[in-house]
Amino acid sequence: MKKALVMCRTGMGSSMMLCIKLDKVIKKNKFPLEVQHDVTSGGIPRDVDLIITMQDLVSDFKDSGVYVIGIMDIMNTDYMERELKKYFDSL
Repeated sequence: MKKALVMCRTGMGSSMMLCIKLDKVIKKNKFPLEVQHDVTSGGIPRDVDLIITMQDLVSDFKDSGVYVIGIMDIMNTDYMERELKKYFDSL
């Protein structure tokens, strides 16, 4: 089981909404992925395999050593599915 962290800049609204959409994609594809959400100021836990964030925040994680997926549209689950497949294919 891999662990993903959905990160947003402030508050929890966008990350929570993204988690809800991702959960549907994960269940549909049976991806072995556990997802949590947090704000960027919370730091990155050591046991995270994947960061999912909005596209404008991707550069904030470039030196994290963690695979990062940038999302432009929270409603575009097809894009999320493609990006998660790419991630799992890269393992």
